Amino acid sequence: MSNPNIEQLAAAQKANAEVMTALLRTAFNGVERLTALNMAASREFFNNTVASTQQLLSAKDANEAAKLNAELAKPNVDKWMEYSRSVYDLVTEMQKEVTSVMEAQYSTFTKNANSVVEKAKTAAPVGGDVFAATMQSMLSASTKAFDNLTGMAKQLSDIAEANMAAANKVSSKAVSATSAAAKKTAAK
Repeated sequence: MSNPNIEQLAAAQKANAEVMTALLRTAFNGVERLTALNMAASREFFNNTVASTQQLLSAKDANEAAKLNAELAKPNVDKWMEYSRSVYDLVTEMQKEVTSVMEAQYSTFTKNANSVVEKAKTAAPVGGDVFAATMQSMLSASTKAFDNLTGMAKQLSDIAEANMAAANKVSSKAVSATSAAAKKTAAK
């Protein structure tokens, strides 16, 4: 004869192990993708640096060097913003995956806890309904807290996205101003 408490404990441990496995898989996938992104960015940076250095070394005079420098500045800023956006997208996607796993886990936990409370309420001796009501109140409070945390995470994500858009706008203006200043200098 098996003990239902041991079976419930074993099932809970198995569910927790599955959640941890899903979270670890998400983390490893994210690290792998971030590493690949960094390697590609490093390779491109190195290749661009070598090409830019060769172009600058082939300049005949200071005006030509200034003009080349202005032309070479814009792609680097654009590449940096593209890289930053890729990192942001990767982190946002990972955050969504982790949140999804956690929401599913919390949902399962809440259903199981409500089921246990209902069973305890029906089988409880006199006065047990007070305990069940207290447990339901605690579950309700924890659900509200979880919903608030999820809402805050979304707000932070929205703020980060707005900041990224503002940084893109500012950097574009800075590149334009730098290019214009370099062209004026080269024209003199």
